Amino acid sequence: MANIFGLIVSGRLVQTDFTPVSETSLITTILDVDSINHAVVFLTGTTPLPVGTVAVVYWSWPDPNAPPNWQPLGHISNAKPSAIFKISNLKKLHELSSENKFMSAFGQQQICNNAQIGISIEPETNAQLLPNSEAQQAHSYVTFAQKMLENLVNFVASFSVTQDQMTPTPGVSYIPLNTLHTWYQNFERRLQQNPNFWKSN
Repeated sequence: MANIFGLIVSGRLVQTDFTPVSETSLITTILDVDSINHAVVFLTGTTPLPVGTVAVVYWSWPDPNAPPNWQPLGHISNAKPSAIFKISNLKKLHELSSENKFMSAFGQQQICNNAQIGISIEPETNAQLLPNSEAQQAHSYVTFAQKMLENLVNFVASFSVTQDQMTPTPGVSYIPLNTLHTWYQNFERRLQQNPNFWKSN
């Protein structure tokens, strides 16, 4: 698996020195990690990934007192041969759970004083389980939009009055509450059909 993967950190030379730790896992070390905001991981093109697999990318902050604690960043594949990952907003090790459920991908490791990127070649179905997967992002969009719309409808409905209760106020426009409900139902239906429909409007 030598030279299959590459790593770019802004302002530095390309790294291709991934060290195999098993038949399906590799690791590389990153020095001076405090100045890093993003990292690009890519396939070099020398050898494609096996059919039906993806390369899941993991990150580990340095910790002088504990073995690496891996956080999944996302994945690359033959169809998506590169990806940019934001490193600066990842949690430090002391903020993570003590349970390291991703350790098995890279075996029992010694304490490391530098940050590491690990790559694990896994079935492509595993990509859907990643926190940054497109499927989960789409689900997050839908959930956020639904909650926001419900909040808007509930807020507006709390001010509703009947026609008999209305006091004439010149210069103020009124919208029937059922108009808002109709718009909400139409928006939610379109969101269910295509979570990204709003990007084309």
